[in-house]
Amino acid sequence: MSKPQKRRSLKRRRRGLRLFFISILLMAAAAGAIYTLGFDINLRDQNIIAAKRTKNFTLYRLNRALFGTPDLTNLKGRLDAHGVRLGAPIFMRIFKREFELELWIMRDGRFHRFATYPICMWSGKLGPKHKEGDRQSPEGFYTVGKKQLNPNSRWHRSFNLGYPNLFDQSHGRTGSFLMVHGGCGSVGCYAMTDPVITELWTIVTAALKGSQKRFHVHVFPFRMSEEALGAHQSHPQIAFWRTLKDGHDQFEQHWLPPRVSVCDGQYQFDSARTKNGSDPVKTQCPPATATAPSGRARSSQAL
Repeated sequence: MSKPQKRRSLKRRRRGLRLFFISILLMAAAAGAIYTLGFDINLRDQNIIAAKRTKNFTLYRLNRALFGTPDLTNLKGRLDAHGVRLGAPIFMRIFKREFELELWIMRDGRFHRFATYPICMWSGKLGPKHKEGDRQSPEGFYTVGKKQLNPNSRWHRSFNLGYPNLFDQSHGRTGSFLMVHGGCGSVGCYAMTDPVITELWTIVTAALKGSQKRFHVHVFPFRMSEEALGAHQSHPQIAFWRTLKDGHDQFEQHWLPPRVSVCDGQYQFDSARTKNGSDPVKTQCPPATATAPSGRARSSQAL
């Protein structure tokens, strides 16, 4: 290496170290704010999220893997270790506050968690997306099919979540091209870095070439424990989040994504019809019981 090259390399390393130490200072400041403002759960969330974004973007700029990234060089070995295969049905969950995307792969008729990937970046605050341009990343129950894949994305690879879904549409929510993609930038999407989206792309395309017409992606504000919901009891979105928890718990009970429908602007959940996680989200109300003039019970269903 020539002397000019060595000097440039040294400058890059020094610049990277400065960025890293700046991020540490910002995280320390955020931690102090969290402690000081600990009585306000919403402010605490915002500071946790801001610190995570700073740390992730710094690592990304330094071309380093985010903490918690699986061994992307050994996909086959990891598949074998979990007893799953490429082409099997898949399912995903996203937890925004934790910056995590879970990938589940089917084995023996149930989904098993294969990997948890760190999300490099998402934008906005906890809560759903409402309108085009609000820079919010969506929350809810989405499905992805072949037509939603984009191999030529400006973010290396991407797939469209399908926002707005039927629930979003029923509430007049607007927006388009809300993606899971590579890189580490977001104006409403979930950015995974190029190496991670490359592995996800391999698994996703294999699943959709198999018997799975679509796979579910369920997006939550945080890990859906009763404790977490209780801490957010005063949040404006608490009713919506409790509905999300119903769908979350259905999966936790059966290890299969529930059948999701939308009735009168509300999510409804039922046991899966398909055994590979391919049920679409539909506009459908469950049978309602009413009393006929003769006194006999009758049922009606609105589609």
